[in-house]
Amino acid sequence: MLKPLRRAAVRVVKPRVSDETWARLRAVDPWHRQSRRGLIAFNKWDKHQYARHYGRHFMDLRRTSFTLLQIGIDGYRREGSGGESLRMWKHLFPKAQIVGLEQDDKPFLNEKRILVYQGSQTDAYLLRSIARKHRNLKIIVDAGSHRPEHIRATFAILFPLLSDGGFYAIEETQTSYWPRFGGSADLKDPATTMSMIKDLLDGLNYEEFGDQKPRCYADSHVVAVHCYHNLVIIEKGVNAEGGHRPRDWATPGVAYDGNS
Repeated sequence: MLKPLRRAAVRVVKPRVSDETWARLRAVDPWHRQSRRGLIAFNKWDKHQYARHYGRHFMDLRRTSFTLLQIGIDGYRREGSGGESLRMWKHLFPKAQIVGLEQDDKPFLNEKRILVYQGSQTDAYLLRSIARKHRNLKIIVDAGSHRPEHIRATFAILFPLLSDGGFYAIEETQTSYWPRFGGSADLKDPATTMSMIKDLLDGLNYEEFGDQKPRCYADSHVVAVHCYHNLVIIEKGVNAEGGHRPRDWATPGVAYDGNS
């Protein structure tokens, strides 16, 4: 049976947010309703400018009931540390169930509307079990190992479980180019994170090439891909607008005049 980590008696030391930091975080807050609680996560978001991007895409879910799953909750192996981003999500989405998955044991994070599971982000059984237990999965944030092989495997498992109208975010995509993280300096390497993203972009237009049939699940369910510096946000829906290619699209040397 799938069970969240039990609460443990661990003393959590929460960093104090200075007045200067508070003013800066308020300035980048896209929701305009922040308090000091949970604002530690914004230090990271502000550094990478994630906050404004998340605000732009997630704002419509602000007052709705849904499940948000975050892969990786920071703190690493330090006792009593991590989870600031989960508390931030809880504050930003007052009706949402916040679920975290972390390789290390973080039971002290369990509280009302926050549940944390321990395990690997590539464990298909575990991920599917979490999705079955926590319905209406509208936001998935992969902030886990940042290794391309893990990012690709997690996306393959979880994206089909994301609800239509939902968002799948991948943070720290710069590791796609870093060999020591499993990435590659070869921009055409097919095994990297960004190679997967580029393939999703082709999939958006699957009706314009080949036999006009989706090559895979993502082709027919990715409706938008928003790429930012070190962050990608993928929207899910039904990608079936119908092709618009000319009748002689495959004939070499034939110019398209827009009237075919």
